[in-house]
Amino acid sequence: MIRVLYFAWLRQRVGVAEETVTPPEGVGTVGALADWLAGRSPGHSAAFANRASIRCAVNQDFATPDTPVRAGDEVAFFPPVTGG
Repeated sequence: MIRVLYFAWLRQRVGVAEETVTPPEGVGTVGALADWLAGRSPGHSAAFANRASIRCAVNQDFATPDTPVRAGDEVAFFPPVTGG
């Protein structure tokens, strides 16, 4: 199982702040996980519609679509953050 966290507008579109999922075999990267999550519901689809506007962290380390994910990981999706 993978713990998935959603922040800001992603949380609003998905409808939950977090969920625990068990993706099918073959979902082994952040990009594949996002693809799979996008197919879970209309809210998930809306949240992942523009991947360029989403950042990700795996176990609290910034991640790219190629970053591996596996059972027991925590994966967070959030919009880009700017400082000022």
